[in-house]
Amino acid sequence: MQKKEYSVEIGGKKMTAVFTDLAEQAHGSVMLKYGETIVLATVCMSHDSQKGLGYFNLTVDYAEKFYAAGKILGSRFVRREGKPSEDAILASRVIDRTLRPLFDQSIRHAVQVIVTVISVDDNDPTILAVNAASLALAVSNIPWNGPIGCVRIGKYDDESLKINPSQSLRQDDTKYQFDLTVCGRNTHINMIEASAHQTAEAELTEALLKASEEITKLENFQKSIVAEIGKEKRVIPKETIDPESVKLFNAEILPKMEEAIFSGAGKAKIDALHNVWNKMVAEKYTDREDFSLEDNLFDDTENDILHKKAIEENKRADGRKMDEVRDLFAQAGGLSTILHGSGIFYRGGTHVLSVLTLGGPEDRNLVDGLQLKVEKRFMHHYNFPPYSAGETGRAGFTNRREVGHGALAEKALAMVLPAVADFPYTMRLVSESMASNGSTSQASICASSLALMDGGVPIKAPVAGIAMGLMLREAKSRVSVEGLPFGSAQGQNFEYKILTDIQGPEDHHGDMDFKVAGTRTGVTAIQLDVKVEGVPIKILSEAMEQAKSARMAILDVIEKEISAPRPDISPSAPKILIIKINPEMIGMVIGGGGKTIKEIKEKTGAEITIEDDGTVYFTGKGDSAEKAKTIVLDMTHEFTVGEILKGEVVKIADFGAFVGLNAFTDGMVHISELAPFRVERVSDIIKEGMIVPVKVISIDREKGRIGLSIKEADKDFFKKP
Repeated sequence: MQKKEYSVEIGGKKMTAVFTDLAEQAHGSVMLKYGETIVLATVCMSHDSQKGLGYFNLTVDYAEKFYAAGKILGSRFVRREGKPSEDAILASRVIDRTLRPLFDQSIRHAVQVIVTVISVDDNDPTILAVNAASLALAVSNIPWNGPIGCVRIGKYDDESLKINPSQSLRQDDTKYQFDLTVCGRNTHINMIEASAHQTAEAELTEALLKASEEITKLENFQKSIVAEIGKEKRVIPKETIDPESVKLFNAEILPKMEEAIFSGAGKAKIDALHNVWNKMVAEKYTDREDFSLEDNLFDDTENDILHKKAIEENKRADGRKMDEVRDLFAQAGGLSTILHGSGIFYRGGTHVLSVLTLGGPEDRNLVDGLQLKVEKRFMHHYNFPPYSAGETGRAGFTNRREVGHGALAEKALAMVLPAVADFPYTMRLVSESMASNGSTSQASICASSLALMDGGVPIKAPVAGIAMGLMLREAKSRVSVEGLPFGSAQGQNFEYKILTDIQGPEDHHGDMDFKVAGTRTGVTAIQLDVKVEGVPIKILSEAMEQAKSARMAILDVIEKEISAPRPDISPSAPKILIIKINPEMIGMVIGGGGKTIKEIKEKTGAEITIEDDGTVYFTGKGDSAEKAKTIVLDMTHEFTVGEILKGEVVKIADFGAFVGLNAFTDGMVHISELAPFRVERVSDIIKEGMIVPVKVISIDREKGRIGLSIKEADKDFFKKP
């Protein structure tokens, strides 16, 4: 085996790149190691271009292997890897969003990146996967404008910023202050995933600056490897458009474009003009079927016009100001008494319905992953049916985009949920995108805040989200900006405009989609996607502040509709009661093979969940939870000497009477403890079925006997004959 190794220290730990001939057929490959976490990244490009495709075909797959964790995972009947887990889908999206902007989008050859998790310890394999994919592409013959670097950064157990924290340090999201995954190159950022406990924007900017320093180290590390073993890049000939098409476009379409873009009709008028152009081209070139170059000419021209008008004239397609949010509408509840909570939120042409369902601890979602096996008590699921975009298509299939948008909203809302001890319910939110014109994911956060408060979930504060855009171009004056990396890279200076609440053509043609969610106090989640190679941190900092102003405007509307969570949960939601029992009694409550607890469930209709520490949850409607609670309390009651109770006399004997203390325990009152006077026969003063007060005077735990006294509980209960 041929082998070369290169190492660099990142976050106080050694990262090692291993190059071998193990995957020698791939066009580029590397095994990257960090601690005992190892990933293999491979990249390939198709030999021939895909004619008539019309877009750059990049596929990214992140493959989790069960053996990486040293476990035999899967279901009881299938012990091999199947469809990707949610974590794998989210990791694939992170890699894709980081790599894609650095490709020439005119390439029509298929490119595939596969990252396989070989081994995993307490280090994050996703961070390793992004860096490995970058390095595999960088040393390959595939044309790509990398490398990039990726780190994880945040404040976890104290106020210090930590790079690439261990899984054990960041696994409890109730303890850390914030957690960011950051990717970039040349001091610019091109991908962010973040969750934060209402953190100030300035703190997040500080973390981005620190992350950029580590990213630069990773870039330099990769560049040194490429200089030594990198392959010569393939030259992909660029297709050129027919000059006759350009001439036709300039004569018939270009004069109409500006009016169509800025007509105030949204995408309708520009889309109609695009259709006219498509028809015109098809009629002109009857001898061919591929019109992708003509299609790109239209898109590129629309892109140039939008940038020029925004940067030079502060002009947006729908006439709004740069920092203006579209019309807002919020409704909490009002749909159905069956639903446990609901919220409807409009932001311009984006309309979302979110519905809350509450359940007991038994409804938690068990996630059995490579690194963690956890029970999720909060889930947010997002759906984007075809009709929300005015299209036809497959319904009921959850794609990667829907998984990613759902996870982003879940992340933003999880930061304000009450503690389990205060609200033991399992919560599931489903956001339905009903109409889409810009950032339904952020509208889902707003609608879900309404649904949570309508359902009586005592959240710390409502959360709102907004999508920020950017129109960016290199300035004609090439004057360097001081203070790198806060300014521009490589001596370039930029002209730009930040756009609040992007929609329509701004979403399609803008240079970034910067989603920022939070409360009035601070940020709870961030997601950044870019179409350019990267965005200066200075611009991101400004965008966060501009997003804050928009967030406050949205929160005003939400809080006007519902100012705080409703005091009670919906009557249609189940009730949950909680008790604590001696952990040593858990086995008795469960019974052999679960027989006892099953009988209690069948008798009462309640669900019962028992934790290892003795916490017992009773979930049910009506009085079912109360009935089950009473039974378990009786079963597990530990009597103490001096305790006074009431019970029914269940048996008379010559030496005394037996009194039922509950459905599971009897105690014995000796004849001498019946009354403060001499009793000749027990039956003279006490009968079966009588309810009598008793005091516990002795306990023999070995023999399971409890001694009781009526005269000590109430000396006047029996009168002397």
